[in-house]
Amino acid sequence: MHWENIIGQKEVKEKLQQSIKDNRISHAQLFSGPEGSATLPLAIAYAREVLSNVNSDQSNLKVDKLQHPDLHFAFPYSATDAVKKPLAKYLLNDWRSFLQENAYGNLTDWMSHLGIAKKQGVIPVDEADEIIKTLALNSYEGGYKIMIIWQPETMTIAAANKLLKIIEEPPQKTLFLLVTEREDLLLQTITSRCQLVKIPKLSQTDINDFLINEKGISPQKAQHVSFLAQGNLREALHQLTDDEHLFDTYFVTWVRKAFMAAKTPTVLKDLIDWSNQIASWSRNEQKDFLNYCAEIFRQALLKTYQTDDLVFLEINAEGFKWQGFAPFINGANIEDILNEINEASYHIDRNGNSKIILLDLSIKLTRNLHKK
Repeated sequence: MHWENIIGQKEVKEKLQQSIKDNRISHAQLFSGPEGSATLPLAIAYAREVLSNVNSDQSNLKVDKLQHPDLHFAFPYSATDAVKKPLAKYLLNDWRSFLQENAYGNLTDWMSHLGIAKKQGVIPVDEADEIIKTLALNSYEGGYKIMIIWQPETMTIAAANKLLKIIEEPPQKTLFLLVTEREDLLLQTITSRCQLVKIPKLSQTDINDFLINEKGISPQKAQHVSFLAQGNLREALHQLTDDEHLFDTYFVTWVRKAFMAAKTPTVLKDLIDWSNQIASWSRNEQKDFLNYCAEIFRQALLKTYQTDDLVFLEINAEGFKWQGFAPFINGANIEDILNEINEASYHIDRNGNSKIILLDLSIKLTRNLHKK
């Protein structure tokens, strides 16, 4: 991963490069930024430059292929059909192909890449043991040994506790780079041992220019997509596919049934069926869907208050019209609707029963849609 290939983040890149030139390399750093903000590409580019101090050309080539013997990765996973008792080292070929295809991807994308989209990935205590064993060995090329831990917020408590000592007092010339989207979910004992590298979301201009120059998207569509992405390049790339249309269909079905249920109780069965269908998705897909629903409700409120120039979202579902939907979203119900969606996403993330959570959300939406 080259600095110049990373979209935006000019200030962050300059600070990281300068810290290497000044030999101010903290032994444990936490790259923290929102999804799609280039946290992982930045960490790999940083590692590439640190390692290039020894045999520069050969080192860079090895890092580019993610095959440098002193660059190690740990990441969340679960058992697959091919690997029943996994460790990160057994999944490296999958990891390399994933990064080549989707360097800005999230945990949902990674688990789908492994073919286990419905499972939740974690970094277990066995992986923590493997990290300690790996870093106990001498550097192959005489320079730094670097361990990039992606999504450290998925570490089990046992795994996190096992790594505390080595993060605080690592072997000589050992560098930890923790890459997180949810700093708030990390143990305070982990974050306190790391130097924070705060990474902001990408600017709309950065995403807009990337879509036009690298993806060949028309300026009009690029403006639309970059606005909706809200600084998230992963989301922008996702919107270029037809995947979002599936969310559109399920959203429109949900709202229509919830609205009808207030006067036609028999429709409740349809909401149960809808809840069961969404619950069959992976938990990460469920959370992505709820986030998307929340954005539609926000856009509807903008439409209600006649700020049409800010409404860029296009809903690709049969019969949907903003002018028919937006009047039902107003100041009396928008806060309750968004709070209920956030709460549902919170409980799904914590392994609650999705069928019950989504049905409860649907019943509450029925009430909220009729508030004036």
